[in-house]
Amino acid sequence: MKRITEVIVVEGRHDTENLKKYFDCRTIETGGTSLGEEVIAQIRAAAQQTGVIVFTDPDAPGNMIRNAVNQAVPGCRNAFVDKHDARTAKKVGVEHASKAVLEEALRHLVTYREEPEGGLTSSDMVELGLSGCDQAQANREKIGRIFHLGYGSAKTMRQRLNHLGITKEQIRKELE
Repeated sequence: MKRITEVIVVEGRHDTENLKKYFDCRTIETGGTSLGEEVIAQIRAAAQQTGVIVFTDPDAPGNMIRNAVNQAVPGCRNAFVDKHDARTAKKVGVEHASKAVLEEALRHLVTYREEPEGGLTSSDMVELGLSGCDQAQANREKIGRIFHLGYGSAKTMRQRLNHLGITKEQIRKELE
């Protein structure tokens, strides 16, 4: 069983149970979207001691939690799973991902940095076909898979791409 030294931030106990089936790891469960100061304090302490991996569900509440943690505790690493790799007929989440999907996500960790000046704009997103067209959702899903960013709205995807310093040229090349 592979040991993960960083503490993994997940949404709930089922996520913890699924990860612990395959990895020797420690988790902090947020218990939902309303992150209390106690949970943030635990995440800050873990970040200083061993580092933190944010591994939330590929849905809107998961993105809200991920954003809140990354704002409160800069420097966290992030793991993403695609919706189609972590779902049942009715639910989506880390708790439903297979060992192979979890391993792949943990191999491609992403650390956000300060959003650079001159990053992608909303106009760039439209120009690249990531917003404002019929193919925008499919294009964002493709870019999310290629750069291991998960899925997000145009605004979320732009923020993630900017935090990673991914350029228009890199995106254009991948969409060709």
